[in-house]
Amino acid sequence: MNRAGRLLLSLLAVASLSATAVACGAADKAPAHGAAASGLAAPDKKELAQRLVSSAENSTLDWRGQYGYIEDIDDGRGYTAGIVGFCTGTHDLLALVERYTRARPGNGLARYLPALRAVDGTDSHEGLGHGFRAAWRAEAKVAAFRKAQDAERDRVYFDPAVRLAKGDGLGALGQFIYYDALVMHGRSGLRDLRERAMREADTPAEGGSEKEYLDIFLDARVARMRTERAHQDTSRVETAQRAFLYDGNLSLRTPLTWRVYGDTYRVP
Repeated sequence: MNRAGRLLLSLLAVASLSATAVACGAADKAPAHGAAASGLAAPDKKELAQRLVSSAENSTLDWRGQYGYIEDIDDGRGYTAGIVGFCTGTHDLLALVERYTRARPGNGLARYLPALRAVDGTDSHEGLGHGFRAAWRAEAKVAAFRKAQDAERDRVYFDPAVRLAKGDGLGALGQFIYYDALVMHGRSGLRDLRERAMREADTPAEGGSEKEYLDIFLDARVARMRTERAHQDTSRVETAQRAFLYDGNLSLRTPLTWRVYGDTYRVP
């Protein structure tokens, strides 16, 4: 494919990612009746993906125990909270609370919306503090809020990443690599990493080697992480994702063993 063709393909794919992630109230179409999810969207693989992310984000495989998690990890993004690390400084936590409040106006987080809007895009805790942290933990005991976190994770992170990766011809491992990158670096970060990788290698959809493309993508991700003060430890890539890649495990078959931040995790 010539350079112009590749650029057009990249722009179309990224436009699709952005439109999906920011469309307020947009819902993904359900599979056709009787159709089974494939790749990372298959139920067992999706469960595995959440456990992999949780091992890096929360140092546990028990991702369902993280709905009430909230702290400032000193990464310049304010409070980090919930199952994928929604942040008060990066709009996703605000969007989650806004959508949840439209569905349940009397919830315990609704009164913090003015403060959340004010600190969006900053690392400030102004108007939040202990009261907000306590309200978050209390609301996490409500089944509807846990469901809202699941839905927002899928809408903003999981579904767009899987769709984009499938369009690039990537299997379950590549889909997870995109998903984890989107969780950490956001839409613009994933777009930048993908464009960097595509300048050096063709995607499988373009006829390239899946392993070679993903290896270059992970190189770009490691380089980016080393520029971010809270992400200097790159083990979630080097001793997890890249280890799976070098094992040739492009479909994320279990059993899996990996290491993050010095801890070893196993899924039988």
